[in-house]
Amino acid sequence: MQIRKTLTPVLAATALALGAGSAWAQDVTLKIHHFLAPNATSQKLLLGPWCEKIGKESNNRIKCQIYPAMQLGGTPPQLFDQAKDGVADIVWTVPTYQAGRFAKSEVFELPFMIKSAEGGSRAFWEYVQKNSLDEFKGTKILMAHVHDGAELHFANKSVKTLEDIKGLKVRAPTRIGTRMLSALGATPIQMPAPQVQEAISKGVVDGASLPWEVVPGIKVHEVTKFHTETGPGQRKMSNTIFVVAMNEAKYNSLPADLKKVIDANSGAEASTWAGRVWDSTIEPGRKAATDRGNIVNVLTAAEVQRWEKATEGVAQDWLKDVAAKGADGKQLLESAKALLNQYDK
Repeated sequence: MQIRKTLTPVLAATALALGAGSAWAQDVTLKIHHFLAPNATSQKLLLGPWCEKIGKESNNRIKCQIYPAMQLGGTPPQLFDQAKDGVADIVWTVPTYQAGRFAKSEVFELPFMIKSAEGGSRAFWEYVQKNSLDEFKGTKILMAHVHDGAELHFANKSVKTLEDIKGLKVRAPTRIGTRMLSALGATPIQMPAPQVQEAISKGVVDGASLPWEVVPGIKVHEVTKFHTETGPGQRKMSNTIFVVAMNEAKYNSLPADLKKVIDANSGAEASTWAGRVWDSTIEPGRKAATDRGNIVNVLTAAEVQRWEKATEGVAQDWLKDVAAKGADGKQLLESAKALLNQYDK
């Protein structure tokens, strides 16, 4: 009897040690959700390679199950909350599909701010860490990036000047994009990217504000004939912010060694890499259009200045928005511009 009493705590301790060892060696499958097709850049060149890398570095203990095209349900504007609430473990999304919620972060969507996705993404990551992490509560941000810059794509109208765009119905990605198009004299209609091709083909809109990257993936070049962009060295007319966000509780539940793998593939360098990925899609996107005989109009430097002047009020409206939320918009804008001057030369 005495032997049994002595063994009981020993067995309990052994079981506890085995349990701890089992937890340390556990395999994890991460559910990753996004709103584009599996052949889109978001999965093919970003999430897919990222998953392969963390799988290899974890000795295949971290696995990914990617759900493209909203396969877990919901709509693109709901993706961030799906990560926050644990519907998905990780999402890739445009947080500003929810108008006004990420007001401090959306400074990077103001007109004529960013030249390249690589430099812009590095600047955006650092900006978020310094100024707007509170907007992403409940998640751990793994990457924060921008795309390759929005161009304008039209079904039947060749747009070379400010006058040419007036009155046209144009898809806008976000609240800031909507305001920019309004300032240019267009009639903006806000919608997520997957809806654009059908909207143009049915005449719901005359064109769309989109980066070259997404054009082939959603076949916009097949329903448009004309494209308008800024020239080399010019800042892009607009941009959109993206995050790869992980459910905070899921991250915290990982063993320490698997957290290290995630951490090693997150942050400033990972965000910069995401930007490089998007920059690499510009030429293929443009080529998809020109191979069909579509015409690409490049705004002259003088015309860009006219568009910049026409959209100056967008930043002023944003300053009022963030002030209403108790933030110092002027300081935030200066912070964003300083980081862009440092990384996006």
